[in-house]
Amino acid sequence: MIAYPTETVFGLGCDPFNAMAVLRLLDLKQRNIEQGLILIASDFAQLEPLLLPLSATVRNRILKTWPVPVTWTLPCLPETPAWLRGSHRSLAVRLTSHPLARSLCKSWDGPLVSTSANRHGKPPATSALEVRIAFDADLDYILNGKVTGTGKPSEIRDGITGRVLRGNISDQTNSGRQNTGQPP
Repeated sequence: MIAYPTETVFGLGCDPFNAMAVLRLLDLKQRNIEQGLILIASDFAQLEPLLLPLSATVRNRILKTWPVPVTWTLPCLPETPAWLRGSHRSLAVRLTSHPLARSLCKSWDGPLVSTSANRHGKPPATSALEVRIAFDADLDYILNGKVTGTGKPSEIRDGITGRVLRGNISDQTNSGRQNTGQPP
């Protein structure tokens, strides 16, 4: 399990296909498996093996928002592990533009679990020092680097409807959108 900077906050990540690693991450965060997790990737092709085919309209809508840190919930294959999707039929995914997070996905040649580096209900870490204070020796590695964005978790949208499921705090102030909670 590693921590690394992203466009928004520090993330906690692991191999999404290793159930023991993901369950360890959920335990460390004190997060319910039913909520599901976000996967980041350096290329959409890294995510496609987990997803149902998308219409050209939906695919274009999603791809043109990236590299802005917008996470999309997309219909996933039924065999997508429950430890990733939670109790949902969708999977939360994002292409990362952060150079270090991108390099991790490229080196790994696949997606990574990416959840904010915090215990459930606590503010997310925005520096390697905050991660170290919050998790001490519970992590295998902390990749030092700078968060490149706002310090607020990414906006989450429904990939089919475009509806905002979790807005960025600064976006809500500017557009009147409301935070509607966890990703489906």
